[in-house]
Amino acid sequence: MTMDIKPIHTEDQYQSALREASKFFNAQPEPGSVDGDRFELLLMVIESYEAKHYPIAPPDPIDAIEFRIEQAGLTVKDLVPMIGQLNRVYEIMARKRILTLPMIRRLHAGLGIPAESLIAEPHT
Repeated sequence: MTMDIKPIHTEDQYQSALREASKFFNAQPEPGSVDGDRFELLLMVIESYEAKHYPIAPPDPIDAIEFRIEQAGLTVKDLVPMIGQLNRVYEIMARKRILTLPMIRRLHAGLGIPAESLIAEPHT
């Protein structure tokens, strides 16, 4: 049995690939089987097309910080070692000041937030 999976170049091809892949979601095939390989290849070409045509922008730096402190069960006070005095933390979190490079480095090291997220343009 041949696999006729090809790169996706058009929106119609993309929609067709999505329809075909959706058939496998409720009953995922065994990895390594013919259907399993087909499903894996479909996902790969879909992801490639989406990366080119529907890129996801990095999150707003403040949104990334808020998400991470919530995820870690921290409070804004826990940001003092990474940002500075509490009033500075509140200014940053209220978007009244921007993050400096040293703050970005400390937040990246201290909270594990990707630097790409911290240097992104803030959403207004």
